[in-house]
Amino acid sequence: MSKKQKFQVEFPVHSSPKILFNYLSTPSGLSEWFADDVRVNEGIYTFVWSGNEQDAKMVHKREGQLVKFKWMDDPDEAFIEFEILTDELTNDHALLITDFSTADDLEESRRLWETQIHDLKHIIGS
Repeated sequence: MSKKQKFQVEFPVHSSPKILFNYLSTPSGLSEWFADDVRVNEGIYTFVWSGNEQDAKMVHKREGQLVKFKWMDDPDEAFIEFEILTDELTNDHALLITDFSTADDLEESRRLWETQIHDLKHIIGS
């Protein structure tokens, strides 16, 4: 199995960082656009997609700016990070996502993020 490589995608988002952060950092927010269901038990987030579960631990959180989840069962030390960027001049906001994928799946992973962020933007009215 090939090793996963880190990649980043950035999407402009027309939303206040406070509202957006709620969708990135809470089980209820994440379950509206990222996974079918998200549960938290003793600091472990269980993400559910089509009946499959994947556990992650929130390893970093900067209120209103950044949240990082480390996948518990990934030997490549993979994580997923959501960072809200703000342009100092225009005050525009963007969501920077850091994720991991094998080289073979990189384009598919990028397309999946485009679909998921489209759903997120629809939910927040962006």
